[in-house]
Amino acid sequence: MPFTKVSAILKEADLHHTSALAFNCVDYTTASSVVHAAEAVGKPVIVMLYPEHSYKNRFCSLEGFASMVKSLADKASIPVGLHLDHCSDYAYIISAVKAGFPSVMYDGSMLPVEENIVNTKKVVETAHILGAEVEAELGHVGFASTKTDQFNEDMYTRADVAARFCAETGVDSVAVAVGSAHGFYKTAPKLDLGRLEEINAATDTPLVMHGGSGIPSDQVALAFEKGINKFNVGTEFFHLYHTTLHEFYKQYGTEGDFFDIPVYVQKRLQEYLVKKLELCRM
Repeated sequence: MPFTKVSAILKEADLHHTSALAFNCVDYTTASSVVHAAEAVGKPVIVMLYPEHSYKNRFCSLEGFASMVKSLADKASIPVGLHLDHCSDYAYIISAVKAGFPSVMYDGSMLPVEENIVNTKKVVETAHILGAEVEAELGHVGFASTKTDQFNEDMYTRADVAARFCAETGVDSVAVAVGSAHGFYKTAPKLDLGRLEEINAATDTPLVMHGGSGIPSDQVALAFEKGINKFNVGTEFFHLYHTTLHEFYKQYGTEGDFFDIPVYVQKRLQEYLVKKLELCRM
């Protein structure tokens, strides 16, 4: 089916008191694995691109990535959304919308709240004119490698500020900071679920959780029940991709057929994805 609006996927997730899963991808191997695994279990899914993987690491172009995922979505029987992940560059965000991304994220989480509101509102206004949706971040989801980020409550989202932020910006979804962090956790996270409940009660805007790799399943389930409608996964997915490539060369050495790599890797990725997608109760 054609691309499904991310907002429609999140609305359906909210009705089921659960969350849709969103996976960062870089190429056909990762994106097709995500879509085919979601189709195998009958779950909606969101494919994301982190900007740096395009303009710095050169895995793909914006236009090429959007076109590739659109082709996968057109052939799929389940809802597939496409989203541009963390970006603070207004011009790049708008170029992504024009390149075919129907959902984008403006990240002004490191700015003072007032400046974040002004910038987010500007992105929302332009993106909505162009027919795209916008996710923002309030509070700041830091890095698991920095313990102070993970447990620094000063970086967490406040319910009253979230209510104001969503009302003034018109944003379509908002990533909140309640104890998750990007990367592999050195110390097991302990989500502030009480705070999450307060944020969810204060706004009707769908809530997003970043740093989904490695959060214990029991906490994930509770977070979904208490308002998370989009759950981002990147680190552990990319790590599996990397280690599977090493396994291929370890098993076959230089005698292995280079052209067999995608099939080998996709099999492993899809096995992981099928299990991960069980977190979604839609």
